[in-house]
Amino acid sequence: MTSNPIDHIPNIIDPGDALGEVLFGLIMALTWTVGSRLVFEDEGLDVHELIVATIGCNVAWGIIDAVLFILGTTFYKSRRLRLFRQIKAARSEPAALKMLAQEFPIEEAPLSAKAADADALYRSLLTLASRADPVKVSLSKGDLSAAIAVFFLVSVTSIPAVTPFLLIDSAHLALRVSNLFLIMLLFVTGYAWARFSGGRPFYAGMTMTCLGLLLVAIAIALGG
Repeated sequence: MTSNPIDHIPNIIDPGDALGEVLFGLIMALTWTVGSRLVFEDEGLDVHELIVATIGCNVAWGIIDAVLFILGTTFYKSRRLRLFRQIKAARSEPAALKMLAQEFPIEEAPLSAKAADADALYRSLLTLASRADPVKVSLSKGDLSAAIAVFFLVSVTSIPAVTPFLLIDSAHLALRVSNLFLIMLLFVTGYAWARFSGGRPFYAGMTMTCLGLLLVAIAIALGG
């Protein structure tokens, strides 16, 4: 039995990042379709032009997001390499522990750690960093797979936006169905977000829907 490629995405990219990319793609598609509805009421609607523009926009931003992901990953790895080199070059153990505490602050974690436990954690990291040798920064196969997943997630969200225009003859009805479908997917995205993070799915779905529509309204108002 062939597995669904979508099922492997959480193993390639963090689920929160993946859902964020889906949300971004939906907002981009909705910006085009909702904006086109406003044009439709005044000037008429060129369905072919809308389909090409929607797919082209999401594909272009999928490429941009994938490149930005690679740049961000490279920056993150380079920063970690610089940190470990600084730890090895630290003049004293307290100075090295301070660097680790600044880079990995326990205070930002959703837990209440005791000072002794935090100190033990930083000392363990210091031991690991002191014994290990820094390696050259390079992109792994997993990093490239994650970048491809980013491109895929942003690009594929254009499909539900344009599908109604391929199945429904009436451009006006197809536009309504397209917008409704994308709004439903905003809710599904928020629902899935809560399932992964442990929140309240229905509340998160409604929040994501309202937030997405607000961002679309802002984008249209500013000419996006």
